[in-house]
Amino acid sequence: MTSDRPASHQEHAPPDNSEDRFFTLTFERNMAAPLSVLWEVWTAPAARAVWAAPSPSVVVNFLEADTKVGGREVSLCKVEGQPDICCECGWLALQPAQYAVNYEVVSSEGVSKSAALVTAEFSGTGQHSRLVVTVQLSALAENMEAGYRAGFGAGLDNLSATAERTMLLQRVIMAPRSVVWAAWLNPETLPQWWGPDGFSCQTKRIDLRSGGEWVFDMIAPDGTVFPNHHTYHEVRPEERIGYTLHWGENGPKHADAWASFEDHGGATMVTLGMIFDTAAAFQGAKGFGAVELGQQTLGKLERFVLAR
Repeated sequence: MTSDRPASHQEHAPPDNSEDRFFTLTFERNMAAPLSVLWEVWTAPAARAVWAAPSPSVVVNFLEADTKVGGREVSLCKVEGQPDICCECGWLALQPAQYAVNYEVVSSEGVSKSAALVTAEFSGTGQHSRLVVTVQLSALAENMEAGYRAGFGAGLDNLSATAERTMLLQRVIMAPRSVVWAAWLNPETLPQWWGPDGFSCQTKRIDLRSGGEWVFDMIAPDGTVFPNHHTYHEVRPEERIGYTLHWGENGPKHADAWASFEDHGGATMVTLGMIFDTAAAFQGAKGFGAVELGQQTLGKLERFVLAR
């Protein structure tokens, strides 16, 4: 999370270190989002892709993402006129809604610039949560400490704003993960259960793969037609889907979304996350009952799976 601009505010730093290549940086954020949402926004690859860039001048491309102990994440930070910066993250510990530990190696043009151990601690109650991130940094090039201070500071500001416009739905479905996945990633079955109670889907095009899309109309019980367009950028079999929601075919984007599937004692935990483009859009969706309607959709998935 290096940055090309100064931090917007001062983060905690210890007094001068006896070794000027080693630093410990601490970052703290309080946010108006449930702890479960904060955890997902920190760990879900689709969410990390939304908040990772520290400034609009930085483009972050994720080349690899596997959020599990022993998994890794590889991304490229691109700034016009500068060499690409490669960041490799390896997950060392993941205790849901409590803590996450990862290593991070930053390099450019094949030369390592820094190595760090990153520990994130999570806490919260109700609609509020807190994140404390400690970075133990070994700087192999000049100015890495300043870059980390600025980059992490800006990235965590983005994370806070992202968490506060994220909607999270979860449901345990009493069926094996392979069965739930097959009901979702099947062009014949997905339109049969997708949508709240009483809604139906009329598909125009459907291609459920990375780089594919689903263009369809959702039809309300009163006959009102809601055009939809989902574009898929990640399909990791039986693990997760990353996609973007548009208002109608090639219409404006209104949310980044993901669905993940985890074994849950013989059943399947389904997590559906949506990051709305603006806080106002998030509040508007909550206002018209998007949480309840989303839970109805997952309920239809459960009934569909159990009936087969």
